[in-house]
Amino acid sequence: MNQPIIKPQTLRGFRDFLPETMIPRLQIIEAAREVYSRYGFSPIDTPALEYSEILLGKGGDETDKQLFRFTDQGDRDVAMRFDLTIPFARFAAQHINELGTPFKRYHIAPVWRGERPARGRFREFIQCDFDTIGTESLAADIETLLVVHDLLEKLDVGEFTIRINHRQLLNGLLEQLGLLEHSKLLLRALDKLPKIGAEAVVKEMTETTGVDSAQGEQVLELASLQGDPATVLDKARGMITTSELGKTALAALTEITETCAAIGIKPGRLALDLSIARGLDYYTGLIFETFLADLPDMGSISSGGRYDNLAGLYTKQKLSGVGGSLGLDRLLAALEELGRLDAAATTSKVLIARFVENRLADYQKMSRSLHQSGIASEVFPEAKNLGKQLKYADKKRIPLALIAGDDEFANDEWQLKNLAQGTQQTLKSADVPGAVLKELAGA
Repeated sequence: MNQPIIKPQTLRGFRDFLPETMIPRLQIIEAAREVYSRYGFSPIDTPALEYSEILLGKGGDETDKQLFRFTDQGDRDVAMRFDLTIPFARFAAQHINELGTPFKRYHIAPVWRGERPARGRFREFIQCDFDTIGTESLAADIETLLVVHDLLEKLDVGEFTIRINHRQLLNGLLEQLGLLEHSKLLLRALDKLPKIGAEAVVKEMTETTGVDSAQGEQVLELASLQGDPATVLDKARGMITTSELGKTALAALTEITETCAAIGIKPGRLALDLSIARGLDYYTGLIFETFLADLPDMGSISSGGRYDNLAGLYTKQKLSGVGGSLGLDRLLAALEELGRLDAAATTSKVLIARFVENRLADYQKMSRSLHQSGIASEVFPEAKNLGKQLKYADKKRIPLALIAGDDEFANDEWQLKNLAQGTQQTLKSADVPGAVLKELAGA
């Protein structure tokens, strides 16, 4: 009996990655590793599975609902990590004595959330996290913003804005209004402002907490302040006059914005957005989200903030932390939509056409010479019609081809063809690597 054919398909919210998608993913990951390392962050890894109690209640009720949670073969209650920060807090509490403080780490790995798939949002996705733990200094907060800034500059994403806020600024206003006990619910409602609008946010505030609409309007007034950082901070000082929480937050935001300006961060790259509340409950200080100027409706492509109490769930030792994450998949979706992805389907830059059947060693020798010069190349495996080989190169977006037949071998020569420009030149074998590098530099 013939076995029925199983329909090949992927789960909703999960994806296969073809080379033309995987290549730019890896390029972004390598850029993140380079920038993180430049600032002294060290790589770590943690298991995909954690005990459920490690993850539950750390990102809010909605995040708990999105956990991929199950009982494993050992009857243990486990769940797949929904971000990399919570596992890092557990990791730090477990290993901090051998790591020392402050400890700076980066972690690039997949996470899983059972949320509704949408544009740039999937159930399995890569996070590119970096964190500093073991210090409350604003120097670490400022460095976090600089890392995000430098990474996006390196990735050449076009103009972008890092929008920052401070969790205690909003709490300061709530303290003045006598609403601090409702902080979690009010901030969670405020975080929905871009999606549902001001009127719906006020309605949710009143319905979930019992605050009156006038108080909700005051929260929205603070959240809606606009202008350059100095102007926004001046207006906020006029609204928050008695809360020490609020005053501390104002001082922190002043130092952060003034330091970034003094360092030379371009005006507009860093903006105050007091409506940002960040959905995850563990943030306690600086919070930020990052938007592309050419595609702001894509949502934040990099976010993070300070979490002073998170590791306290796992240890009595005080381990304040601050960090950020690059949303790799959302950034890729944005770059694809903007037409800024290199659509190459291979890493090869040169196809060495196999023109003569019994000259395989000569073709491989040239390929090896290119490899030793740092040039990715491949030899076509069969001595097929030249047109078919060049068609292969075109499909894979390989920009250059090297061609040699009996006449070229007799004269120690190669034909270098630029497939994009349609130009061709004859070169001595020894000159090929240099000429290829020159062609690629001009591509």
